[in-house]
Amino acid sequence: MVDIKEIGIADFDKVDVRIGTIISAKPNKRSKNPSYVLQIDFGEELGVKNSSAQITDVYTEEDLIGKQVACCVNLKPMYIGSVKSEVRILGSESEQGIVLLVPEFAVKNGDKVS
Repeated sequence: MVDIKEIGIADFDKVDVRIGTIISAKPNKRSKNPSYVLQIDFGEELGVKNSSAQITDVYTEEDLIGKQVACCVNLKPMYIGSVKSEVRILGSESEQGIVLLVPEFAVKNGDKVS
């Protein structure tokens, strides 16, 4: 059985998850693990943000362009290789690799996930 750490609703409410559209994808050549450097458009309010994602087992660069994804946008940025990763893309750790969480229908870039 997995030990799940409980948090209060106040902590959960601090997490800001938004929908964005991937506008570019290329290999992150300086990452220790195979990954892509992604540029994700979150609309007027947040603009375009960078992320590095270890999703090469499931997705090609071509698969990613135009895909809408759910991302946590209020984590402190971190460097992965030489890339400043500004947002964290959400996905399921599945048998085939990381499978991205995506909206069922197209939505406006920057929409909040609630």
